[in-house]
Amino acid sequence: MMRRRDCLRGLAAGAVFASAPALALRAAPSRQVRLSQVQSRAFQSWMLRIISAQMEQGPTPRWQQRDCAGLVRFAVNEAFARHDARWLRANGIASDRRLPPELDLDPAQASLRNRWVQGDGTVGHYVNALALIEHNSRFVGREIGQALPGDLLFFDQGDEQHLMVGMGGRIGYHTGTVTATDNGLRTVDIQQLMNWKDTRWQPTPSNPNFAGVFRLAFLS
Repeated sequence: MMRRRDCLRGLAAGAVFASAPALALRAAPSRQVRLSQVQSRAFQSWMLRIISAQMEQGPTPRWQQRDCAGLVRFAVNEAFARHDARWLRANGIASDRRLPPELDLDPAQASLRNRWVQGDGTVGHYVNALALIEHNSRFVGREIGQALPGDLLFFDQGDEQHLMVGMGGRIGYHTGTVTATDNGLRTVDIQQLMNWKDTRWQPTPSNPNFAGVFRLAFLS
């Protein structure tokens, strides 16, 4: 049986994987707790600010599970946090720069932090890339133009899956590999990825390995 890992190392390392059709994903279950449109926009802004800080300064020691799904989990959980002066210092984010508006959450919305739906319907602090998409996100489409900042791009290479995050004109991701000289973090222009030499990584409808664009289920 093929082992499924959270992230794909081939994009960075040039490894060769057997081509496989994209996974037939089930729709994420409907959530009773969701953010309003205003809250959703603020959440997405904080999520991208947190990811950008990792890209610019290197991963904070507070982010421990460093792979593609780990980047998403960390950014989502920290976007739900209270972004006070102590939090800004701990995350290396300058308080004198313009910051997104703070989320004004009710108790039920605040409880979404660190709560991921697993394949068996239970809720926990950890979720892998596949379950993050299948049980915690909803399908948007297979056109990259449908992606909003903070949406997830999901690639299925048969024995491994990989997540990327839309960041406007660029895509951010973690390769899943960390070495003494490489923290695994990458950004790439959308057009560059659309024309990637290894076509399995092109986010196009004609690529069977590109499952599509997905949005976190609690967002409006």
